[in-house]
Amino acid sequence: MEKVLKMDESIFDLVDRHPEVIDIMVELGFHDIVKPGMLQTAGRFMTLSKGFKLKKIDKDTARLTFQQHGFKVLE
Repeated sequence: MEKVLKMDESIFDLVDRHPEVIDIMVELGFHDIVKPGMLQTAGRFMTLSKGFKLKKIDKDTARLTFQQHGFKVLE
């Protein structure tokens, strides 16, 4: 089964389907995602694209990182 992430999907939903996304996001600089309650609150409305913009992370770099971990990233 192919692992697919959508840029406009909530981080909460992505992690619910693919728990390993948390480790990849920490690798990319989203250190707050592991704080207690953060995923259940901000993660419900924060999307990958919003998060990349907020953290000033290049989308191509993030896409490549996810691809290296076996994910296909859709716009």
